[in-house]
Amino acid sequence: MPSPIRPAARNGRGAVSNPAGRFESTRTEIVDDGWANEWTDPDEALPPLQTTVRPEPARSIISRNKSPDIPFDQSINPYRGCEHGCIYCYARPSHGYLNLSPGLDFETKLFYKADAARLLEEELSARNYRCSPITIGANTDPYQPIEREYRVTRSIIDVLARRRHPFSIITKSAMIERDIDLLAPLAKDNLVYTLISVTTLSNDIKRTLEPRTASPAARLRAIRSLSAAGIPVGVMVAPVIPVLTDAELEKIIEAAAAAGARSAGYVLLRLPYELKALFREWLQTHEPLKARHVWSRLHDMRGGRDNDPRWGHRQRGEGQYAELLAQRFAAACARYGLEHRERFVHNTALFVAGSTASSGDSPQMSLL
Repeated sequence: MPSPIRPAARNGRGAVSNPAGRFESTRTEIVDDGWANEWTDPDEALPPLQTTVRPEPARSIISRNKSPDIPFDQSINPYRGCEHGCIYCYARPSHGYLNLSPGLDFETKLFYKADAARLLEEELSARNYRCSPITIGANTDPYQPIEREYRVTRSIIDVLARRRHPFSIITKSAMIERDIDLLAPLAKDNLVYTLISVTTLSNDIKRTLEPRTASPAARLRAIRSLSAAGIPVGVMVAPVIPVLTDAELEKIIEAAAAAGARSAGYVLLRLPYELKALFREWLQTHEPLKARHVWSRLHDMRGGRDNDPRWGHRQRGEGQYAELLAQRFAAACARYGLEHRERFVHNTALFVAGSTASSGDSPQMSLL
């Protein structure tokens, strides 16, 4: 019986393969029939995959959640799929809803919300809309490479700025510096808060773990630029990967504090649905000597499983190692003067409601 062919990594892409999503009715597997080795060079690089971008029709733009361990209830995701290619991205399984793979499809077949600005204007003008901070980029990165051309994120910020609506941005891209001209005036009225995600300070690890993201140095520069412009900025050490990146926790917090970050947070590696197999494949390809140790440590923090989706546990883990990680994080924040999981106060009192909104609404303050 032919044996399965082990997929090879592609330069500039995070996923190693393109497995079917969990909603697919069929599965495919590439096998070695004995002919390939005769005619192909095993050391020859695979051809690059091209990125395709299509508009995604949408009836609404604001997503809402009631998750008890997420500090916001409204979010906007300008894009579906993400060219950054981070192998650990918990948004990968969502591509299954489009009958696409959470693997290479997720980072090469992208969709943008073409009518994002118009939809946002309509939703903010609704009679029953109540102003509450919006987080941009809770799922996929709002400043992934295609934002340079499509500028959906900037169009959303422009609407929020004109409406004086409070919001936060989470990104691992230095492209956020482009929009400092919009963000700085809003920061003066406590309308915006930014978070820069830093997973590792090692370019070697970053190259395969999150291949098309900004370099660690560029992210620290973005923190420095935002801080210098008076825009409140924090660092999100996410995800923390046992054995692979956890030793860098204190160094990342130190570097971010030196660059001007005022707060810090962290999230333990999460592996929902198909992500478990994708990450296992990535480890075997790029970190084979550490793979068994990574899984052993992760199982210690996840109750013996690959993933633990329970509220209150999925972000931090459990057990002695998880407790030690939390203690190290708190000690590092104290040492370098960063707020530990800061609750930024957004100003909701300045929101410019639509013509149907009640003029008697009282000013509010809300926490991120």
